[in-house]
Amino acid sequence: MESSRKVIELFYDVVSPYSWLGFEVMCRYRNVWNIDLKLRPAFLGGIMQGSGNKPPGLVPNKFLYMTTDLHRLAQYFQVPISPPADPFEAMFEKGSLSAMRFVAAVQEREVGGDKQVEQVSRELWLRIWSQDKDITQPASLSEAAMKAGLSASEVEELLKLSTSKEIKDKLKRSTQEALDHRAFGFPLAVCHVNGKAEVFFGSDRFELIAHCIGEKWMGPQPAAAKL
Repeated sequence: MESSRKVIELFYDVVSPYSWLGFEVMCRYRNVWNIDLKLRPAFLGGIMQGSGNKPPGLVPNKFLYMTTDLHRLAQYFQVPISPPADPFEAMFEKGSLSAMRFVAAVQEREVGGDKQVEQVSRELWLRIWSQDKDITQPASLSEAAMKAGLSASEVEELLKLSTSKEIKDKLKRSTQEALDHRAFGFPLAVCHVNGKAEVFFGSDRFELIAHCIGEKWMGPQPAAAKL
């Protein structure tokens, strides 16, 4: 029954490789678990500023660990993560504000689901965290969106919309909602169970999420596990 489906909101930013892992796993499970997955694009820079947190890339030992960790996680989760040549430039100098505004614009215009949001987000992650390509320039956003199946005219409209006050405010609201859930980083999964919000940070809490919603964790590839 539709009414029994548990809602899970997933707050994410494409600048975060750990968000990519959480995103792909939750997308794999959205038709396995009895859930209604709500994708919530937000701005990680705003989370860091609002929570007073410091990105792991700015702590030398964490940065070194992250490089090794992402290699292992990419293999385990079967997500093609390959860090950019200059992660500091990609994550902190260029950032993702324009990219996340663009994703927010896609979400604002999409009707009947979130397939475009999912596909555009994935293409942006592929650019920054697999192909070492830019995600800040309009041409980069256009290329990602067209690979995701959007038309040239749709992309042109979305690029204009992404710079509007409407979309800037939409992204701010989403980021503030994550902060209201006491976010300090992404990915952030908010499970709504029996009228209560249960919050899980990171891409290593899937067993706990499953336990929380009364489902079974079958590993990073549930489709393969069921064969």
